[in-house]
Parts: sequence; C-alpha cells; structure tokens
Amino acid sequence: MLNKVLIANRGEVALRIQRACRELGIKTVAVHSTADANLKHVLLADETVCIGPPPSAGSYLNMPAIISAAEVTDAEAIHPGFGFLSENADFAERVENSGFAFIGPPPEVIRLMGDKISAKDAMRKAGVPTVPGSDGPLGDDIEENQRLARDIGYPVIIKAAAGGGGRGMRVVHTEASLANAVSVTKVEARAAFGNDTVYMEKFLGRPRHIEFQVLADGKGNAVYLFERDCSMQRRHQKVIEEAPAPGIPPELRRSMGERCVQACLDIGYRSAGTFEFLFQDGEFYFIEMNTRLQVEHPVTEMITGVDIVREQLRVAAGEPLSVRQEDLAIRGHAIECRINAEDPKTFMPSPGRVDLWHPPGGPGVRVDSHLYSGYAVPPYYDSMVAKLIVHSDSRASAIARMYVALTEMVVEGIRTNIPLHLEIMQHSAFKTGGTDIHYLEKRLGL
Repeated sequence: MLNKVLIANRGEVALRIQRACRELGIKTVAVHSTADANLKHVLLADETVCIGPPPSAGSYLNMPAIISAAEVTDAEAIHPGFGFLSENADFAERVENSGFAFIGPPPEVIRLMGDKISAKDAMRKAGVPTVPGSDGPLGDDIEENQRLARDIGYPVIIKAAAGGGGRGMRVVHTEASLANAVSVTKVEARAAFGNDTVYMEKFLGRPRHIEFQVLADGKGNAVYLFERDCSMQRRHQKVIEEAPAPGIPPELRRSMGERCVQACLDIGYRSAGTFEFLFQDGEFYFIEMNTRLQVEHPVTEMITGVDIVREQLRVAAGEPLSVRQEDLAIRGHAIECRINAEDPKTFMPSPGRVDLWHPPGGPGVRVDSHLYSGYAVPPYYDSMVAKLIVHSDSRASAIARMYVALTEMVVEGIRTNIPLHLEIMQHSAFKTGGTDIHYLEKRLGL
C-alpha cells in the first residue's frame, strides 16, 4: 500500500480522499491556497504546503507548485479529486514523469477520452451506442455540413470536441442557421478551450442523463457498479443524483454495464471512471467519459457497499480490484442533494462566514462536507459546500428520508439552495421518477 498521498484538491472531496487514506494508514499531504489555510482537511493533514494565492490559476491549477510540494514532502502519489487538474492529461503525464503515481487513468487514456470525437470513435469500436452524428470534426464546407445535418435530421447540436460543463454547445433547428452556429461555436470553443474543433450530433429533445460507474485495475479486471440518474439539472449542472436510475429494465442495465466494462478493457482503463449517456425511448447514447472520481460517487457507494476512493488507492498501489462483478448487487435506493452556497431563487453565489453548521443524522443519512461553525466560505471557488446523501430500502422511502434530513440541516450565515431541494422532494414528477434533463429548468421558468 502507498505510504503518503498528496491531495491536489480542496473542500469536501479533499476531505473524502483524506478519510479513505487515513483508514488505510496512508499519510496525507494537503496543498492549499492562501485562502484555504483553515479548510478542515488541511487542519487534519499530516503535512501541509501552501501552493499559491486564492485564484485557482496560481494554486490548484499550478502544476509545478503541486509537483514541487510532492517532492519536498516525499509523497508517493497524487490524487487529483475532481475538477481542477483531474482530467488534465498533461498533468497526469508530468506527475508520472516526475516519479509519482497518478491516482487515475494513464495519461494517454485521459487524452483519448478527453476529446469527444476520439472518445466516440473508441466507444463505437467497443460496441457502445453513440448519438448519430458526424464521424469526425466539421470542416468549413457549408454545403457538406448542411448535407450531413439533413441526413441526421434537425434539430442538431454543434459541440466543441474539447468542451465540458455545458459549454461549447449550440442547438440548430433550421438549415438557414447552421453555418452561423458552426462559426460561432468554433469561436467560443477556441476562447474557452484553446481548441476550435467542433462536431455535429442529433439533438435529443427529452433525454434523461444516466451514467454507469466503472472500476478497472489495468490488470485485465474491470467491473460496473450499476448506474446513476443525474437528470435533475440546471444549466447543464447536476443538482440531484440518484442510484439506481428509476425504470431501467435489469436486462438493459446488465447489457450496458457489460459494454462499459468491455470498453474499459479495450482502451486500457485504470482507476474509477464514469460513462455518461443520454437515454430516450428505451435507447442509450454515449456522450462522454469522465476519467476521474465523480461528485455523485456516494450514491453508488451506498447501494453497493463499495468504497470507490479506497479502490482507487489500491489500484494506484498496484493491487487488483477487491470486488468481482458476481459479488455486486443493488441494495436499496440512494439520493444525493448538492448543497450550494447560493441564493435558492436567483442562484447568485453566497460566500461568507458560516455562523452555525448542524448536519442531519439518523439511519441511512450521510453528509460529505468540509463545513464547520466559524468557517468562512471563500468567493474564489465552486459554490458547492456539502453533499447530503440518504439511503433506504426503496425510492419512495429514500425521498421521504431526504426531505426529513433537509429539514434538519442548519446552515446559518450564508444562503444555500436547501429550500430548492425541499421543493423538489415534493414535486409529483420527481416522486414518479424518470424526468428528463429539461424538467427542472422548465419548472423554474428558466
């Protein structure tokens, strides 16, 4: 097992990784910006290194500073968490070239799956269904692009090959607006990602967002830990996640899971990963693979009993997976609410001092958070401050348990989106299950 791990992240995910390390007897190094000296995991770490000023570009995205911190503390491995540098192939490569283990997939796999075009091609070869669209990047031939769009059928969506997080996408409903949409998306893609490559797909009007969690050890072993439904979104950002996804037939779940496992073996995957799909009319369509730990991994842990971060650490140490597919089963239902420091009506960020923090408890309730009374939420980073996860024997009882837990959660001094979650738990459509990715925005009138 590893002796010392540097955690190249902040907030609740850094604390989550640290807990897994401590359970395994692994020492931890916490790197932090000057604004994060009082983060909970920093206060609990065996060693700490300040790597720069509050802006992420000077700290959590500062590759030389992070690698230098690993060197001076004699760390053996670096865990990137999620966000920041977690899916940066160049960072993974620099980590490994510097003699450290990168707790994630190989750099070449991150690079392969980070480009939406090469990722789709790899999935097609592995037998994973993809959204109908261009087989490669769009060129400058307007007539050829129009012909392709007619073959696919309007509406279509133009996407940046290096995009993510809902950026670099434009829906096109008519041939007259296609050329301008391609041109504008290319400009936006270059500005946002430094890469103006775009491609075309069929636009699905009412899909659900369903993803399959996988684990692989790079030694020929891979498993799928079933699926999550992440359709409750606002501006392409997930708000609530649950596992398993309501209404997926067991035989379809098994078929898709097995295809994801085969894809892992085909591309030489290692560590935790997630295959994301759009699901409509009983069909799955691959959209991307996240080559990292997911924010919503706790719901999968709750229904399977598998510690995903622990498996990541074991694999990085060169050990095989500790779980086999035949041993995995779905146990009950789990729901996660992302608690953000933001106004529940306007969604404006609400940084500031937390005067009182009281997390809920009871059977089947889990809270992943770095908050504590007196902690000051900084304005420089993502607004998520906690994840509230519940588990029960059925979806209906999990919804009831989540509602009660939300009423018990106390966060004073800053605004949070807890009122929005309480409202959603009472929506008849959410209680029924199977809402599409546009449901919440329509409900909010956005």
